[in-house]
Amino acid sequence: MKKTCLSLLLSIGMLLFLSACQEEAPPEPAESSAQEETVALTVWGAEEDEALLQEIFDAFQSRYAGEARFRITYRPQSESSCKDALLGDLEGGPDVFTFADDQVAALAAAGGLDPIENAGAIRSANLSAAVEAASVGGTLYAYPLTADNGYFLYYNKAYFSEEDVESLNRMVEVAAAAGRLVAMDWSSAWYVYAFFGNTGLEIGLNEDGLTNYCTWNSTDGPITGVDVAQAMLDISASPGFSNRTDTAFLEGVRDGSVIAGVSGVWNAVAIQEAWGGNMGAAKLPAYTCRGQQVQMASFSGCKLVGVNAYSKHLQWAARLAEWITSEENQRLRFALRGQGPSNINAAASPEVQASPAIAALLAQSEFSQIQRVGGKFWDPVAEFAGSCARGNPSGASLQAQLDHMVEGVTARS
Repeated sequence: MKKTCLSLLLSIGMLLFLSACQEEAPPEPAESSAQEETVALTVWGAEEDEALLQEIFDAFQSRYAGEARFRITYRPQSESSCKDALLGDLEGGPDVFTFADDQVAALAAAGGLDPIENAGAIRSANLSAAVEAASVGGTLYAYPLTADNGYFLYYNKAYFSEEDVESLNRMVEVAAAAGRLVAMDWSSAWYVYAFFGNTGLEIGLNEDGLTNYCTWNSTDGPITGVDVAQAMLDISASPGFSNRTDTAFLEGVRDGSVIAGVSGVWNAVAIQEAWGGNMGAAKLPAYTCRGQQVQMASFSGCKLVGVNAYSKHLQWAARLAEWITSEENQRLRFALRGQGPSNINAAASPEVQASPAIAALLAQSEFSQIQRVGGKFWDPVAEFAGSCARGNPSGASLQAQLDHMVEGVTARS
């Protein structure tokens, strides 16, 4: 009995000793859940931005090293067609994506974008126009990236005087005499708006936010649709004019065949490299229409960064989107790509203010409007303008072609 009690006491003592040792011993080091986590993020951006984005990604991963392991994958995607590509497979789409501001309402309505959580900070850091462009019904749905999604005139000072660049008709005359070209993309309705925008003829969204109203075929008023069409035909008839895409425009700048053209700040660095001190930039010129000079208009807008509402890593995706659009990285974007910042501090920097391209964009802003048109706008206008660029080869009535264009633009299905 005594042996049994003694054994019991010894056993209890040993258990208490082991228990005390376990309480006092430091815990074994264990990796935190954040250290174990691998955050895989896919980012869509413009093809031209790949090198810039990789630099931004590297800095992001350095900043948050130790909080997670990152695998950031870049995929090239046109900003102008981002919405269509994304809505084709929202759940399988990218976590972060860059897109043009005219797509924000459709993306929000489709559930691809959620309201921004720290909207107050984003609003106060960015230009009001950019914030408005990133909002739907007063709610912020995306992060402003640039405030320069517009177009203006580039010209080679070796060929044109400041007086020459006030008139598009004069410019094509000068180019023809020099055996060179003035370029503009009439395959894109975005640029074709330039001819109609300041004529009193109208294009815009109906209250449903999807369909368009359009009076570009009007036969009333001081300038009619036929007047504009004829003016475009007069310009395209010149051997000094070339209808070519933005890519082909830049190729012409580099090989010397193109000495002026309509484009945006995204080409500023490349044009500066090609023309050097002869690079000039100005607001769009006027063109001759019905015997008068009509100032060319432009669409304006912003590039935005969105976070896919279906992302598996929403918080990290939002952090990356905010990082891409930060003041520091908008300054870097301007330095490497010449794109105008939406961030207030970055936009006010001496470097940005001294840019000829940004100055030209600001001068053109007086004659621009935010692009708000439905999807039916693009193809009919491009078809009509393409016919004008080719000199109306069908010989069809200009009024009939305008009526056909407007019928397509205003179609409801």
